[in-house]
Amino acid sequence: MIIALIVLFKIFNLNEYLTLDYFQIQRVQWIDYSKEHHIQSAILFFVAYVVMTAISIPGAVLLTLLAGALFGLFYGVVLVSFASTLGATIAFLSSRFLLRDYVQNKFIKYFEPINQGLAKEGAFYLFTLRLIPAFPFFAINLVMGLTKMKIGLFFVVSQIGMLPATFLYVNAGAQLALIQSTHDILSYRLMGSLVLLGIFPLIVKKVVNNWKIMKISKFQ
Repeated sequence: MIIALIVLFKIFNLNEYLTLDYFQIQRVQWIDYSKEHHIQSAILFFVAYVVMTAISIPGAVLLTLLAGALFGLFYGVVLVSFASTLGATIAFLSSRFLLRDYVQNKFIKYFEPINQGLAKEGAFYLFTLRLIPAFPFFAINLVMGLTKMKIGLFFVVSQIGMLPATFLYVNAGAQLALIQSTHDILSYRLMGSLVLLGIFPLIVKKVVNNWKIMKISKFQ
């Protein structure tokens, strides 16, 4: 099923619909539809996000921004949080049970550093990768499937680790949806959201590094 979806995605060149230009063109129509058919649009969005994540197709950032525009901050965060984690877990399982040889050959360069990180820090290493990914999102999902990490632990750590970034991107999408004129572009809410997106990785990296230093000094 996973392989069939990937093949269909390539055959019909569906990646052309996962661009910022296409989203900008369709944004108003999608917002209007989501207002008229809120439950249906939420279900369609959730399924699309899970499928896209499960088959490791780029475009999660754009869909996360779209979630904020269509559903607002709270519902957008809920939808993206569970959809991204469920999709990541499906990719994790497909790597472990279906695509093991392919993943080993394709992502061999990621396997050794991730294995070493897990050996040193355990689940906390996955948590830091979710906060400040050193590797592509889809590579983390697939390579983790080759490790001994338990499925439940992968799901929980991924959901918690991805939540802060999910909140920031959904919030940015919600603010972008409010733009009606050039004056709105300079609104403090939108500018604040974009600033947070920019500095968030730096803040998290600093916190994680300080935590590691404290942990090392504690055992010396």
